[in-house]
Amino acid sequence: MPTIGIAADHAGFELKEKLKIYLAEKNFVVKDFGTHSLASMDYPDAVHPLCKALGETAFEQAILICGSAQGVAITANKYPFVRAAVCWNVEIATLTRQHNNANILCLPARFINYETAKQCVNAFFNTAFEGGRHQNRVNKIAIPNC
Repeated sequence: MPTIGIAADHAGFELKEKLKIYLAEKNFVVKDFGTHSLASMDYPDAVHPLCKALGETAFEQAILICGSAQGVAITANKYPFVRAAVCWNVEIATLTRQHNNANILCLPARFINYETAKQCVNAFFNTAFEGGRHQNRVNKIAIPNC
């Protein structure tokens, strides 16, 4: 069974909890990096531990959730090995895997419903990177000599 990481801030907590159940039903092993309640918290406190584990190859892909998905994506993309993508529909989730080889799905809890989130999750985890001309572009994402 594949392992994935998941984390959210307080705005994404309820969606995270629902998705954990859904992912378990789909035979994923889910490593939860928090938050574990609706209490206000700072999203970097959940994002950094998840990204560090991703870098240590504890898993290859993950989900991050906050109100807009922007904060978690901005934080995650500070890591050179992360390609975190904000997705709000199936087409975006599919394309970011096919063309960008994204490894973290960022969901905007305040702007999508649970059904759309599930569809994005399915598209993201069931779509392969196309490679080819896209690989050259992905290779240029990291800042040179950094």
